[in-house]
Amino acid sequence: MNQMLQNQVDLIREAFHYQSRFDGSTMVFKIDFPVTEDPSFPTLMKDLALLALTGFRVVIVPGAKEWIDAVLRKYDIVSTYAGNTRITTKESLPFVEMAAFHVATRFMTALSGSQVDAVIGNLVRARGLGVIDGVDMEHTGMVDKIYTDSFNHFLNQGTVPILPCIGWSPSGKPYNVPSDEIALAASAALGAVKLFFISLHGGLREGVYTIPEGCHIGENGRIIRLNLQEAETILAANRDGPALGGNGDPPYTAECNKPETGSRALYELRLAIQALKANVDRVHIIDGREDGSILRELFSNMGAGTMVYADEHESIRNLRSSDIPVVLKLMEPLMQQGNLVRRNAEDIQEKKNDYVVYEIDGQIHACGALHLWGEQGEIAAMATDPVYSDMGLGKKIVHFLVDRARKQQLRRVFVLTTRTHDWFETLGFKEDTLESLPEKRRRHYNQSRKSKVFTLEI
Repeated sequence: MNQMLQNQVDLIREAFHYQSRFDGSTMVFKIDFPVTEDPSFPTLMKDLALLALTGFRVVIVPGAKEWIDAVLRKYDIVSTYAGNTRITTKESLPFVEMAAFHVATRFMTALSGSQVDAVIGNLVRARGLGVIDGVDMEHTGMVDKIYTDSFNHFLNQGTVPILPCIGWSPSGKPYNVPSDEIALAASAALGAVKLFFISLHGGLREGVYTIPEGCHIGENGRIIRLNLQEAETILAANRDGPALGGNGDPPYTAECNKPETGSRALYELRLAIQALKANVDRVHIIDGREDGSILRELFSNMGAGTMVYADEHESIRNLRSSDIPVVLKLMEPLMQQGNLVRRNAEDIQEKKNDYVVYEIDGQIHACGALHLWGEQGEIAAMATDPVYSDMGLGKKIVHFLVDRARKQQLRRVFVLTTRTHDWFETLGFKEDTLESLPEKRRRHYNQSRKSKVFTLEI
């Protein structure tokens, strides 16, 4: 099988893996208003319709801030603010409602074109913000309750709920509620496995923001995934906004809010952290202009945006016997190139306890081993799926194995390499002599390979 065909087969397998994993799960999509004005919007909506038709429980929260601004300007209504929060007056409220429902209708129309039922309902109970620091916030409100029974009724029928930025009090009084707040509250109340923030910016990228070492970086410097700690570190390191003036995202204005310092991507990262702490499993920040971005983010490990997660969806663990065929598949190209010594299933099974694998969402993408030779350990059998070579999986496995050697009170680790010595040098290994190897390992040294010896004192 040629490499192109193999890549297609692997992609299909990945898609089926994720489809079966998340089938029947609830996913909330917060979509900024500018996305609806972009030429990519019809395609984006077809992808959302496809998810709904395939069995995913889809909830859409449209942003309407820019359209609300335009409608208020048209009728010469000036918004006033208390801090960063827009005061929705009795005069402006009918126009805010009109704008919000107009935007929601755009989504309903797009779904109808794909034969997907949708509903715009009073599914959010709100209460007013009241008087804050002596300022009456009038008809600006906050989420008080999500009507989960009503949501589940629609979702179980395959209907897509669409939530405009309007909530109602128990007595029927309407309030203007930030759509981001609605998305967070709905995700938490419905037990959503995923919350998407979809906008027209480039997401989180290396070079634009100060990011901690070890983050998973993909093509064009895109940050592929972050755990909760890494996300909080990035926010702390970028309090003044993007690191490169003029190259970051424009200032963000939340629903009902004025522009604030920072960027849209950082604001979304802050929202992602809030969602994770409210027990949402994963949050995805993606660019709605990219063709198929939602599907790629859902159905492949590499994704199309930045995923922020709280659970350990990826881990280094011990090898199981059932993993051996996958590990051999990872090793095969490197064995053919002569980078790795030829091994078979029996060889790996014999030393199974020496091996670890790097698993992402139940799929193995890298492996390595630590063989014990007295007071020294040999790091061997390092292999990474080339599609994930830029994610630092191999580096993480080496650090894991070095830490394992340290816990076993070994004094040093070594590698025998023919072509990867430069990479090991970046990890702190130094070239050494054959005589530095344990005597028993020297007796098994393959003279024909002429591997170089690199050691790391621990």
